[in-house]
Amino acid sequence: MPPIRPRLAVIAAGVLLVSGCASLGPDPGDAPPATSSASSSASSSPSGTSTPSATETPVDPDTPTSWGPTVGEVQQARQIVSGWTPEQLAGGVIVGRFHGYDPEEPAAMVRDLHLAGVSITADNVTDHDQVVAMTSALADAAEADGRNFPPVIGVDQEGGYVSHLRGIATDFPHFQSAGLAIQADPKLGRQVTRAAALTTGLELRGLGFTWVFAPVADVTIGAADPTIGARSPSEDPTVAARAVGAAIKGYDDAGIVSTVKHFPGHGTATTDSHDTLPVVDSTLAEIESHDLPPFESAIANHAPAVMMSHLDLTSIAPDVPASMAPEVYDLLRDDLGFEGVAITDSLGMGAVGGRPTPALQALEAGADLLLMPVDTAVTHQIVVDAIEDGTVPRERVAEAAARVVAVQLWQARVAAERPVPVDVVEQARAASADLLSAAY
Repeated sequence: MPPIRPRLAVIAAGVLLVSGCASLGPDPGDAPPATSSASSSASSSPSGTSTPSATETPVDPDTPTSWGPTVGEVQQARQIVSGWTPEQLAGGVIVGRFHGYDPEEPAAMVRDLHLAGVSITADNVTDHDQVVAMTSALADAAEADGRNFPPVIGVDQEGGYVSHLRGIATDFPHFQSAGLAIQADPKLGRQVTRAAALTTGLELRGLGFTWVFAPVADVTIGAADPTIGARSPSEDPTVAARAVGAAIKGYDDAGIVSTVKHFPGHGTATTDSHDTLPVVDSTLAEIESHDLPPFESAIANHAPAVMMSHLDLTSIAPDVPASMAPEVYDLLRDDLGFEGVAITDSLGMGAVGGRPTPALQALEAGADLLLMPVDTAVTHQIVVDAIEDGTVPRERVAEAAARVVAVQLWQARVAAERPVPVDVVEQARAASADLLSAAY
């Protein structure tokens, strides 16, 4: 594999600590940052803060990191997980799945297995009151487990046909509409995209969710792309980057954890990873120019979480799903400068279904959250055993769990500062209509 060229000037946390100022990043409408090989001499830690030298100004705990939480929240998260048992650590890196509609089933999983949280799908919901009862039960379960921060309660609510709360939350158009709106009028397009993400996030928070598995940052190739299609903002990487940046800002404004996906880009895959492991033969240069700009924009705009794809990237890590390839995590962290939570795509998908211990492979490669393993309880025990016998170092799991706790502390703080408005449904409907109008 050829060496991966640095694409972003990573603003080291140590520099931020000296200046006492946070990088605000570019306007969502700006093009992605120019390629740069600049780096910092500060010693950066895995969780997004630096270890200051003797000559540096003491750390201000209120200094924001590049992905949302403050330095103090990262430190608090590390302290919290430092005392966790292997069972708690294993749970802290798993977002489980469940079947049926009974709120007590996922609540018991969160409480008994110490899960970071669960993903709720269309198969788990019936109506508004049932959804609220379920998310409330999950929050209560985390509290009963001794946590003073909310669990990960996530849902795929991208807009368009990937909307698992259809009929319960406001219907938004597919994310391609954001790209079309930006193409028609860049300024207005960014505004309506940001407003759509803001009101989506607020409405989800009103239902009790803390995470949304959106926005889609994949740059589609059109008809040959069977999986993403209209879920993608555009076939133009620059337009897609602007849409993704605006959406990230909106979700951040709403106080919900967004999840930009599917790194490093699923839009060129010509088979569906739900069924099989797609082989992507793009060169590294093609990935950099076609697929990475929207992810660069997301990171520049303080994306808290990135979802890793299940793709066989032959130019980077052949024959290994990207979600389980250390080289792909290196691309994300070392070259793009991402310091937040890396979460796998669902581990129940066909692309990884036949692999032995996919959860451990992903965790060892660099994942922080393992999304929807086929059997949550079995996966939890596998991770516990791996910690206890040293197959996966405790430090690796603690690093991952601390990132998750830190972003949940951020989510709780921002949500407390930004109450959900009483007319959130009306605002969401108006934002949906504005996005459609601007696109078409």
